[in-house]
Amino acid sequence: MDFTPTEEQAAARDLAARIFGDLSTHERLTATGTDSDDELWKTLCEAGLPAAVQDTGLLGLVLLLEEQGRTTAQVPFAASCVYGLLAVSAHGSAEQRERLLPGIAEGTVVVTGALPEAAVRVGPPGRLSGVVPVVPWLRDATHVLVADDEHRLWLVRTLDARCDPVELTAPWAAGRLTLDTSPGERLGDPDGSGRGVSERGVAAYDDVLASARTAFAGLQAGVCAGSVARAVEYTNTREQFGRPLAAKQGVQLRAADAYMDTEAIRVTAYEAAWRRDEGLDYATHALTAAWWASEAGHRVVHAGQHLHGGMGADLEHPVHRHFLWGRQLEAYLGGGSELLQELGELIVHGEGDS
Repeated sequence: MDFTPTEEQAAARDLAARIFGDLSTHERLTATGTDSDDELWKTLCEAGLPAAVQDTGLLGLVLLLEEQGRTTAQVPFAASCVYGLLAVSAHGSAEQRERLLPGIAEGTVVVTGALPEAAVRVGPPGRLSGVVPVVPWLRDATHVLVADDEHRLWLVRTLDARCDPVELTAPWAAGRLTLDTSPGERLGDPDGSGRGVSERGVAAYDDVLASARTAFAGLQAGVCAGSVARAVEYTNTREQFGRPLAAKQGVQLRAADAYMDTEAIRVTAYEAAWRRDEGLDYATHALTAAWWASEAGHRVVHAGQHLHGGMGADLEHPVHRHFLWGRQLEAYLGGGSELLQELGELIVHGEGDS
């Protein structure tokens, strides 16, 4: 196991850090409100960062998402790379890869996902019906990846569906997806009929879901790192009775616990991503990363807000964004108890990786 970034991964990470740091400022985020930052998304795509994920793999994506999380940048980076670029690259047909990947890499095609929901019904010929109450970044998307009740994956154009805006805890440009005999194309199905091999569809679903859990755990690692950094800066400059708050042992212990939790999220996300890139089984590792991101992420963003004292209660303070993102990611990943139950069942039934 070696999580040391390659030169290409490190270069992409450093470039992402500069772009996010320059353009995802407190002032710009305030002006953007709950929408996505179109200018930032355009800049990221022109810099070739979504396209770079094709070469840097899931671990490279996790490194990029850490930088997004540090600044809580409002762009559909995670969704489009996981549900679009990686999913189509790994499981799309040759024709789908040729048709879709250039647009996804350039940012003109934005894909989001309705996983792990499986509320979509399939009617002939490849017509989909069902409702998914919440889909992140649906308002930015041109396509959405959905799963039917047999865990087969389908791509649907948002123009062929009804997409109603939904506001979440975090500003993820989410929406409610309604499909009413909407046309869809089976991921990896050359003739688009939806009559692919069943085992192939199940494998694709499991891989995309595990990849998404790993990627969003990496995003949570960045959110938590940003929260801890803000808390450290605040407690070192804020004085009480002539001494910095950081000099108090209670503050030090709380910050240390938050730091260790953040590192646990990071290393488990790295391990799951590395295993996928190496072609190893990683289902239990992805669930472990998601569990840490959910459980520990909750603790970290609460600690970050509490360490700001009264300032942490200010809804306009930058640290509040980390709190909102952390809680949203906790909910999106499924909650610690749910993830732990699924992990336990996977291990007991002998379906986990070694």
